[in-house]
Amino acid sequence: MPKKCIKCEKIVYCSDLCSEHFKGYFEKKIKRTIKKFDLFDRKDKLGVAVSGGKDSTTALYILKKLGYKVEAITINALINGYSRKNLANLRKFCKKYNIRLYEFCFKDEFGYSLKKITEMARKKGLNYSYCFICGVLRRYLINKYAKKLGFDCLVTGHNLDDEAQSFIMNVFRNDLILARRQGPISGERKSRHFVKRVKPLYLCTEKETTAYSKLMQFPVNYKPCPCREGAYRKEYADMLDDFEKKHPSIKYNIIQFFLRTVYKMKDKDIVKDEKGGIGICRQCKEPCANKICKRCEILNALKEKKK
Repeated sequence: MPKKCIKCEKIVYCSDLCSEHFKGYFEKKIKRTIKKFDLFDRKDKLGVAVSGGKDSTTALYILKKLGYKVEAITINALINGYSRKNLANLRKFCKKYNIRLYEFCFKDEFGYSLKKITEMARKKGLNYSYCFICGVLRRYLINKYAKKLGFDCLVTGHNLDDEAQSFIMNVFRNDLILARRQGPISGERKSRHFVKRVKPLYLCTEKETTAYSKLMQFPVNYKPCPCREGAYRKEYADMLDDFEKKHPSIKYNIIQFFLRTVYKMKDKDIVKDEKGGIGICRQCKEPCANKICKRCEILNALKEKKK
């Protein structure tokens, strides 16, 4: 017999709720997250980093629905038909909901696609995965243009599953520094070099976000990125998914543990970069932990090829 909604007699759609009650529950959860962690307010200009996937598209839609000032920014890594489909979906979505979309491309910025950049970097001894290089270059471009476009906050679509994976990865690597940078507000230190990064889907599970986007019939690509296979993070995602089947709520418990412990360190130990808390890359003058940032390390591998 089909399970019934805990609030009415209709069949359950997601999270023990029918489709109608789930929709309201999901939207209220995001409103509560924004308020609980003081992510931003009505006067802020929000730039939503969108990929064409379910999470970022959902975040963009709900913030627009809630009346916030939102614009979208996307980075095209030129991953064959995958990127083309995502970009087409984003253009369709933003046109329908009257949202301005800014598009930037790896080839325009760096001269090559993600695949070519990765191949060239590996020939120079940088044995990085597609995901690692894509992440480094995307974050650089999004932050660069978020500053130029005058965004007060940069919104990402990271959900509870993403954050649980990241925390466990940092635990396994014994990396407290990276762990402290996690949370609904990213980063360990305040810096004029970084636009404030926030995650309104922080307490929403991937299952809930997927259910909401399908309920709303958003034009999104549900297939994983073809470059994700073999990625280090995927091992953790698969591990936690398997564990969650045996022990429900394990991801939620991981996040609650993080918020009660590591996240509180951020409030106590926050340092402003003007006082020497953050280093500066010798080449691009952007903040980084080492003398040369990963972005410059990767791009240096392309210079000889361009000559």
